[in-house]
Amino acid sequence: MEYLSDIEHFPDFDNLEFIAQQVVEGFITGLHKSPYHGFSVEFAEHRIYNKGESTKHIDWKLYARTEKLFVKRYEEETNLRAQIFLDCSSSMLFPYDNKKYNKLIFSIYCSAALIYLLRRQRDAVGISAFNDQIVFHENAKSNYVHAQLLYNNLRKLLNPTNIGLQKNTDISSVIHQLAEIIHKRSLVIIFSDLFFTNKDEVKKFFSSVQHLKYNKHEVIIFQVTDKKLEQEFAFANRPYKFIDLETNNIIKLNPNEIREIYVERTAELVKEIEIKCNQFSIDLIQADINNSFSEVLKSYIIKREKYF
Repeated sequence: MEYLSDIEHFPDFDNLEFIAQQVVEGFITGLHKSPYHGFSVEFAEHRIYNKGESTKHIDWKLYARTEKLFVKRYEEETNLRAQIFLDCSSSMLFPYDNKKYNKLIFSIYCSAALIYLLRRQRDAVGISAFNDQIVFHENAKSNYVHAQLLYNNLRKLLNPTNIGLQKNTDISSVIHQLAEIIHKRSLVIIFSDLFFTNKDEVKKFFSSVQHLKYNKHEVIIFQVTDKKLEQEFAFANRPYKFIDLETNNIIKLNPNEIREIYVERTAELVKEIEIKCNQFSIDLIQADINNSFSEVLKSYIIKREKYF
């Protein structure tokens, strides 16, 4: 069977668990054939027996074959707790005229894939979705029923009418709230476009991220973007009507008139975010929705290796 790894293979398809399985299995198959084959992607069902502990869960059949003692691993044995923060504000619906492909759908599929990957590693995972407030929050757990709850909540977000349009992002306030209610010493994975309009907003955001760091959380940020349109402003040379998805404000112009200054200012903000991430030892990954999921999953695995 050929495993798929790109969002374009799943138009109008909301079986997130199936999609996640296809994405992750395809990624793992490719990983074993790549220079990254040394990463921890074997996902053992056993662990080595530690001298002195109970022999109740020793796999004696495996011992007969290998002459080594291994203990069966169960789902409640958790190595890591990960909490996914998912920005579902209206700006994440860009590009809005393409219902099959926007930043929010990309982030939902990435989150579903990470749920599947985390559970294969016997890790616990939770999700917190937000816009100007917390839309839903589930703390990290590792059991199957909990995973189904997460998939169901994500599935609802595929329909923007379930969260409302013209929703602003109050990411800084929400992160301050979440920093206090998630399990201590979690790996926090943030999916957001971080579409700030000025450096003051960047400052407020990193103040909230410092709150996470103060509470002993590790942080990895996926800045979700349509790089071609949002950073390079690669629109055709003709008049357009641009609509702010969060305020519904409208402006009419020819992209050629402002492209140079727009690209320059956007690059400055991206650079400011990169500098702040380096300053606070936070991993920042540019997640372009026009690329495959593989970079997101690979970045997670690299981060997880550093976490232990």
